[in-house]
Amino acid sequence: MGKARGPRGFGGPVVQAKNKKQTVKRIWKYLEKQKAGLVIAILFVVLSTLLGLSGPYLIGRIIDHYIIPKDITGTVRMLGVLAAVYIGSSLLTWMQTAIMINVSLRTIRTLRKDLYNKFHTLSLRFFDNRVHGDLMSRVTNDIDQLNNALSQSVIQIFNSLLMIAGVTIAMFSMNAILAVVTLLIVPLMILTTKKIIKYSSSNFIKRQRDLGELNGFIEESISGTEVITLFGKEDKVFSQFSTVNERLRHSSMAADTVSGFLGPINNFINNIGLAIVIGVGALMAVKGTVTVGLIAAFVTYSRQFFRPINQLSSLLNTFQSAIAGAERVFEILDETPDMKDKKGAIPVDAFKGDVEFTDVHFGYSKDQPILKGINFTASAGQTIALVGPTGSGKTTIINLLSRFYEVDQGQINMDGRNIQDYKISDLRKKIGIVLQDTFLFSGTILENIRYGRLDATDSEVIEAAKVASAHGFIKHLPDQYQTRITTGGLNLSQGQKQLLAIARAILADSDVLILDEATSSIDTRTEIEIQKGVNRLTEGRTSFVIAHRLKTIETADKILVIKDGEIIEMGTHHELMMSRGFYKDLYDSQFNI
Repeated sequence: MGKARGPRGFGGPVVQAKNKKQTVKRIWKYLEKQKAGLVIAILFVVLSTLLGLSGPYLIGRIIDHYIIPKDITGTVRMLGVLAAVYIGSSLLTWMQTAIMINVSLRTIRTLRKDLYNKFHTLSLRFFDNRVHGDLMSRVTNDIDQLNNALSQSVIQIFNSLLMIAGVTIAMFSMNAILAVVTLLIVPLMILTTKKIIKYSSSNFIKRQRDLGELNGFIEESISGTEVITLFGKEDKVFSQFSTVNERLRHSSMAADTVSGFLGPINNFINNIGLAIVIGVGALMAVKGTVTVGLIAAFVTYSRQFFRPINQLSSLLNTFQSAIAGAERVFEILDETPDMKDKKGAIPVDAFKGDVEFTDVHFGYSKDQPILKGINFTASAGQTIALVGPTGSGKTTIINLLSRFYEVDQGQINMDGRNIQDYKISDLRKKIGIVLQDTFLFSGTILENIRYGRLDATDSEVIEAAKVASAHGFIKHLPDQYQTRITTGGLNLSQGQKQLLAIARAILADSDVLILDEATSSIDTRTEIEIQKGVNRLTEGRTSFVIAHRLKTIETADKILVIKDGEIIEMGTHHELMMSRGFYKDLYDSQFNI
């Protein structure tokens, strides 16, 4: 058969980093849609910050005005006020966190929905060149990284900045000298943080890329378990997995180790700053220029000043990972669909079924042409059979007719108009397809057949199964039509899956029917039965049949013999047999004539 899909091996494309500032702006565009929640969360941040700032001030007053004078009653009363302040601050912090989690989840829901919808606008050519596991990683791991950053970091960054500003004002209002001493180490902290983040940024991007590559490898390995086992390649695949896994370990180690230096380094700098503040404060207290309570308040303020700076360092590390993931998500959202409706595309309710290929050229890659000047016509109601060696381009013709890909040159007409003039969704709704590689969704047999037409009744589904000769094996299953199918239909034989796919196409009742090796996995006896149903199905509608068993297409109105991307013979079975060409050789070889 023709090449239906492009090559795709283990491993994925290298992800290049995009503009980080632009990525942050795009994240904000999603986040600002939750303005109400953000405003409430920010209000709670302001209130909790104000309460937090009042704590050290109260501590200083309690020491100077109540503890030193030994006013036990006043001390107890003020300690109650202090406790209420810190409890209120904690409650507000919890509430702002809960609100921000809700804001983050709503934002991520929108982003994930946009990404999933984007997948459905992209052509098969896009998926041909990408590892499915890597795409799955973008929907799950990369978006989860962003979710963690938004729910835990955004409001904390605002809180930290507000706290730094508030503490700075409070310290300068209490004692300018001690405030300046406190701020002396800030440039050192900023320089250290900037250097570490700059170095760790590329490591986070590489880690996300390696994680996507590992997911892609695992997805393909699991999907190909039977083939791996059949050829005894378990050791080789495990070796490849170990290589990819080790690469991820190295990039993760590099990212986490470098970023992990921030906490200890900043804590060391903080402790030095705190020691300097205490030392200068003690000298000033000895000279009588400051009180013990003010020093205590200042020490507390210093801790409050350094803590948000440390938090900012840690949060910026979290954001490095989140931005790396967001870049990969936006990379997909920025993909330009090469399959889309042209301006003024025509909606259509039904087709007569007249099909014409005119000088059609196509290749899955530019340097490997598959079809080379295909020309033929199919009148409404005719059955057109496509035969030829594997890789000749038969399935490719079907893919182009279904507009899974755009032609490189030439034109395909349906009812006298270029298929590119029609809405893609309308065109595909009117084409029923049974592919050689059958895919079933997890769910019941009834639901899988009904996928062909969602408004079909149970009786219509059962009737379609009878026409497709699927009813016989379904009624012998324990739960019959309510039997649940595992993902991909692994609990059914290949022949049973194809029967269900044929029933699905029958139920769809499309204007144009495509059968791509639809009976390749069905035994001869069942094939005879199903051929009766197929004959009923093709009656009165244009049908394209790809079959290696030439006996099944003897009654076709026209047979196209395709070799190396070209139609080398065309006619009825009788005409082609009489011409004694390539078709006759194929036919005779199947019956050992």
